[in-house]
Amino acid sequence: MKKILSNALVSVVFAVAAQSAMAKGDATAGAEKSAVCAACHAVDGNSPVGTFPKLAGLGERYLLKQMHDIREWDRETDAAKKETTGRAVPEMTGQIAGLSDQDLADIAAYYAAQTTQLSGAQKIEVKVNSGILVDALELGERVYRGGNREKGVPACTGCHAPDGQGNAPAGYPRLSGQHPEYIEKQLLAFRGGERTNDGDQMIMRSIADRMSDAEIKAVANFIGGLH
Repeated sequence: MKKILSNALVSVVFAVAAQSAMAKGDATAGAEKSAVCAACHAVDGNSPVGTFPKLAGLGERYLLKQMHDIREWDRETDAAKKETTGRAVPEMTGQIAGLSDQDLADIAAYYAAQTTQLSGAQKIEVKVNSGILVDALELGERVYRGGNREKGVPACTGCHAPDGQGNAPAGYPRLSGQHPEYIEKQLLAFRGGERTNDGDQMIMRSIADRMSDAEIKAVANFIGGLH
């Protein structure tokens, strides 16, 4: 766990340094440029579809990095390199490939300034590895706030804050109110290696790799109602 936390601090330094060199966004200009995004993410960034992430309030640095990574993958034409380039989001193919750095910065600024609407958590049960059904909200809160020391899973609060607001300057996104379906999908993608744009320190991959299916579903569900 100490290694993971140390890697997180290193990533903060590099994230801040890298993002400081990017274009400064104009939220007013971004309101018009984000029209291409509204079909899936809604005008105010509160996507009504569980598999499409809410962009509202995620944090400008995080949003900008994700769009740069997605655009990098989308622009890559070499099939071999495409597997290790940027962030693969097939649903985004062609959506931002033609946008400039300033366009991305403006869109990030616009969505970061919007208010996130809570998705809400559900009263559900999940089956742990022993086969026993347990309360998902209780398990999700326990892992989010305290991690799982036996498996080396740190608390999510370290990077994403106790209230799920994240750490915008460091590029750690707000999780509070995000769609549980989307959170679960991303944790599984990090665990399975389908998503690899969490930096050389592999913070999210190393954490998700230690989480069970039940823990992932429970944490995702808890986050939906966290505020």
